[in-house]
Amino acid sequence: MSEPTNTGAAAVALALAALLAAVVWWTVTTDPTAEWVSPLGTLAAWLVFLPAALVARRIPARYAAAVVLLGSLLVGAAAIVAPPATSNDSARYAWDGIVQKAGISPYAHVPADEALRTLRPAWLFQDAGPDGTCHANPFPTGTETTSNIPGGSTLCTAINRPAVPTVYPAVAELYFLAVRLIPGSDVGFIAFQLAGLLLSTGITVALLAFLRRTGRPAHQAVWWAWSPLVAFEAINGAHVDALGTALALAAALLLAGGRTLASGAAFGAAVATKLIPAISAPALLYRRPFRFFAAAVATFALAYVPYVLASGWAVLGYLPEYLRSEGYDGQESPRFTLLKLVLPASWAGPAALALLLGLAFYVWRTTNAARPWDGQVLMVGGTLLIVSPSYPWYALLLLPFVVLSRRYEFTAIAPVLALMYFTGAEPYGQPTARLGLGAVVVLITVATVLRRRRLRPSPA
Repeated sequence: MSEPTNTGAAAVALALAALLAAVVWWTVTTDPTAEWVSPLGTLAAWLVFLPAALVARRIPARYAAAVVLLGSLLVGAAAIVAPPATSNDSARYAWDGIVQKAGISPYAHVPADEALRTLRPAWLFQDAGPDGTCHANPFPTGTETTSNIPGGSTLCTAINRPAVPTVYPAVAELYFLAVRLIPGSDVGFIAFQLAGLLLSTGITVALLAFLRRTGRPAHQAVWWAWSPLVAFEAINGAHVDALGTALALAAALLLAGGRTLASGAAFGAAVATKLIPAISAPALLYRRPFRFFAAAVATFALAYVPYVLASGWAVLGYLPEYLRSEGYDGQESPRFTLLKLVLPASWAGPAALALLLGLAFYVWRTTNAARPWDGQVLMVGGTLLIVSPSYPWYALLLLPFVVLSRRYEFTAIAPVLALMYFTGAEPYGQPTARLGLGAVVVLITVATVLRRRRLRPSPA
């Protein structure tokens, strides 16, 4: 194809990126109390993203990196113009950071504890009115209430689960402190949204650098850089998973470059951010595994030292109860959705564990040292399909490995998890989840078969 046409492809790709940014802007700025807005906006964003990613393949090589980066900044800027649209997790992040800035362990008190009243900013907390009810929608991300405070009065807050300890690990808490060190307590959600934009842009730059170093086309990075999942969850929602993803990516790239100790340290920090990156471990044990494991464990433990000294066993926070409340015991919907199609609900948990162990063993035994991300995308994607969490931001960990492995079909997991999140568990969530996850399994299976046929040596 001629160069002018290819140059035009760069303009078309940027136009589609601008359209994607407009969809993101509309979704996050439209009335968040209208429950149809987020699912419609998310669907529209993915429908724009797919042709944008395909058109990006035709961008001339000399423009590609700049177009990818510019498009990511357009979409990212649109994502931070309004408070988080689908989650109030960053409200807890902010509170944990504010508490630490005051010299208090985030594991020592629940947000509703009256001992911390003087630290409460108005954008996170409000007292209820004389009738014991909260003012109409005082917080843009939704209002949580609790009466679990002295005197039984009602406290209105933007923080979810205000009467329980924090659930986040040590490196996440250090991140919360770092983001809140400079801004005053009156600075709202924008602080973590800007941090999310910085992290997501850093991942884009890292992917572009890897693609350039290995002689691969820069346009492949759009599967992270322009992804609606990144816009809505890493940037607008400001989920700390973006930091865990960045550290997990660093671990993979460092290990591929032969830097085992640094890779182990990055991996340990990733797990101490959100625990979820631990599922990518089997594909990282192909080079000096004991050295890698020792560095990871040492980093994980070191991050916890100041918190253990301050709070003891309280550093476990709400994590044990969180796992039970989220249905990871195999009894509650919508976890293990695909397994429950063929197994009793009580068997789903043990069956999932067996499948995950088998998948981990397979990935460990078959990882190619030249392409460890092939194993990572299979391990992370397989885990998401088997466990079927209803939080779409868990799939952020998957996307960089989609780029590295070129297994773009795994991207389909992200919009399906978003669909599950918006539809809920019952009565509509389960059929929707089964249909969506089943379609993704078929897509990945077909793509895998076609890929293997294409790579199979010819009889000649």
